[in-house]
Amino acid sequence: MDLSNVAVVILNYNTKKYLASFLPLVIKYSGNARVVVVDNHSKDGSAALVASEFPQVTLIQLHENLGFCGGYNTALQQVKADYFVLLNSDVEVTENWLIPMISLMKSSPKVAACQPKIKCYHQKDQYEYAGGAGGFIDYLGYPFSRGRLFETLETDQGQYDDEVEVFWATGACMCINSTLYQQFGGLDERFFAHMEEIDLCWRLKNAGYKILFTPHSQVYHIGGGTLNKTSPRKTFYNFRNGLFLLLKNLPANQLHRIFWRLVLDGIAGARFLLLGEFKNTWAIFRAHISFYLHFREMYTERKNSPKQSSFPEIYKRSLVKDYFLLGKRTFKELAFNSSLKKSDYKEF
Repeated sequence: MDLSNVAVVILNYNTKKYLASFLPLVIKYSGNARVVVVDNHSKDGSAALVASEFPQVTLIQLHENLGFCGGYNTALQQVKADYFVLLNSDVEVTENWLIPMISLMKSSPKVAACQPKIKCYHQKDQYEYAGGAGGFIDYLGYPFSRGRLFETLETDQGQYDDEVEVFWATGACMCINSTLYQQFGGLDERFFAHMEEIDLCWRLKNAGYKILFTPHSQVYHIGGGTLNKTSPRKTFYNFRNGLFLLLKNLPANQLHRIFWRLVLDGIAGARFLLLGEFKNTWAIFRAHISFYLHFREMYTERKNSPKQSSFPEIYKRSLVKDYFLLGKRTFKELAFNSSLKKSDYKEF
């Protein structure tokens, strides 16, 4: 397949060791796609490594750290392609990773984005935290994926080897229509990092587009390359941005869900406090303050984008209750029947 209309874009921030390890495989297995490294003002010599060791790669150097969202938005203004593949620097690609995603993107103009199967680099038979076999959320905005509920990761036994419509595709490895990316304003830079891809996918779905998963492409992700998942800073972004998601994208008659999300956040903060994780409790408090400070601005913007009242990919029950109180640990245990095969969406 001719991949000259594809740009594989890697946003890097102080991950020189990952570029040295994984960039050669991206080059080797991406055919004639354009490979771009965007350096988010790193201090570890990443840009010099790319310039000297990988002259075939396009290097875009930013003059300050703009975060995941700002870094991609700024760089992609300079990249011309029909399809962007947003790829984390700590992802190991495999031989047939790109063609299945591009084939899926070309199957219908309603397909806005897709993702491959994401598995753990250090335990390669296991699904990875950031994406698994396609992303979903529950009705209170808690994200999860096939293969990962909260901290529980499943072993890949072929249980999710079907091409289905999902709610979100992971920013660790997302293929997206470039025209739609620009038309919808890209990633919301107020998120800075974390859940920004869920917001973009939700906006696309509200406008009638589809987000898909293909098992025929597989990559391995290390995870935590920039922020460790136990970092209070990551706690801040996860809790604040979860509230941003709901405020921006829920229809007006469902905005009351934000109240219940705030209540659960309070319970999470109390739990951190009892565990002695005071910095995480403080991070949740700061997340709520930041949410209130952005409330008026985001609420005013809501009228400028379409909203849909229901998606089969939104879990209608509380994931928190099912996981922590009822002990449901896998996607297949959930009371959730959202399976849309490839043969169904070819008609979109």
